[in-house]
Amino acid sequence: MMSLRYDYDVIANWIEAGERVLDLGCGDGSLLRHLGEVRRIRGYGVENDPERVLACARNGVNVIQIDLEEGLAGFENGFFDHVIMSLSLQAMHNTQRILQEMLRVGREAVVSFPNFAYWRHRQAIINGHMPVSDSLPHQWYNTPNVRFFTIADFDDLCAREGIAIHERLAFDDHKVVLEEPNFLASVALYRLGRA
Repeated sequence: MMSLRYDYDVIANWIEAGERVLDLGCGDGSLLRHLGEVRRIRGYGVENDPERVLACARNGVNVIQIDLEEGLAGFENGFFDHVIMSLSLQAMHNTQRILQEMLRVGREAVVSFPNFAYWRHRQAIINGHMPVSDSLPHQWYNTPNVRFFTIADFDDLCAREGIAIHERLAFDDHKVVLEEPNFLASVALYRLGRA
């Protein structure tokens, strides 16, 4: 069963009707399905997990099974209007390469990730434990995450890589955080472009 996450509406607002969209690490395809319903996009998903690929197929989502760590060599430059990686960037070994690839095959990229500097995460570390929360739901020993970074870290990476930040929204408990997002937000969403 697919569930609607609050970030889906934010992402939908950044996408125009009829666009070509590629969703990397698309899971069961629920975001693409939502975008198809509200924006009538032409969407394709990329997923490596065989169970999730089957879930996409059952949900009527076009999906390709590839390992994102290998890059997006099979996709043409600029073919997509938007390339999305929702709550998966922290699971990538080669963060810089995938961001470059996203902006190679798409006009814009949309990424979201859990903010490791969120105050509740900091409190967990002060208390001697790795954080577990809605945005970081796994234990340290079974997490798929290989990168633990912050909003400030990601802003720095974009500046260093020459990636333009068109828009950034930060959230805590489904509410927009306007002040001190690196401390008070659990999740960040970015709309990115080429410099």
